Amino acid sequence: MKKEACFDTGKTHQVLSVKDMNAKLVGIPETLLIALWARAAVTEESDAMIRDEKAVEMVSRIDYDFTRFESSNRFTKLGVAVRTMLLDHALSALLHKYPDAVVINFGAGLDTRHARMKCDNVDWYEIDVPESIELRRRFFIESDRYHFIAQSMFDLSWIEKVDISGKPVLFLAEGLFMYFPEETLNPFFRELAERFPGSEMLFEMLAPFMVGKSRYHETVKKIDGRAEFKWGLKNSRDMETWHPAVRFVEEWNYYDYHKKRWGLFGMIARLPFIRSRMACRIVHLCFT
Repeated sequence: MKKEACFDTGKTHQVLSVKDMNAKLVGIPETLLIALWARAAVTEESDAMIRDEKAVEMVSRIDYDFTRFESSNRFTKLGVAVRTMLLDHALSALLHKYPDAVVINFGAGLDTRHARMKCDNVDWYEIDVPESIELRRRFFIESDRYHFIAQSMFDLSWIEKVDISGKPVLFLAEGLFMYFPEETLNPFFRELAERFPGSEMLFEMLAPFMVGKSRYHETVKKIDGRAEFKWGLKNSRDMETWHPAVRFVEEWNYYDYHKKRWGLFGMIARLPFIRSRMACRIVHLCFT
């Protein structure tokens, strides 16, 4: 069901029509609505793996036809829930290790992690393209420690807009890097390694067998614009060849968690001789 959306910005109410939103969120930016829908849908399940009440609220207030995703089988919801759980746990551990860290979240979309993890006392930057940040501003309010930067992460002028002040830096990237080719990502990682020595990164790595096959993905194929999967490595350690400062720390394979929910597919994905091709995972790197 499509709804008229009324967004509370703290001062006024503003209506954003589905026509206007679709015109702005095309291709990769539109995929943010898949993750939002999945977190909301999982939250409303009786045996929910994660709780994201903010996502439920946003889905109820956005004038978009989310029903296009409802016929999907369980794997999109399960995958988003597992990656959310893994990233939350990994980030929580890093923030415990570096309580004064600055968090920089690439491709923030409508990610609710800052609110969900109650990070009001963390210096946090959400970076995404202008159309995504415009939508984000309708649900979240900036503060002296919580900032939005409306530009591509590949436009490195964002570096001048973040206040590091010698603090540790933690980078996040969820549901993002798989949409860009290695020839774009490689120099980007090299820049991060050179400009942010001592920083660490958590990001999602797509299963290599899905590269070039977004048309078969149960939800990505249903968005209006084309968003192709362009990158996913069998061995995350291969990224260490990109720059001497890039170091693989650890990773978490989705199919190793909540095994019963993955069923037969998960059993196949965990088989040693195909595991590297099937592995969707969260990767932890550091830049020495």
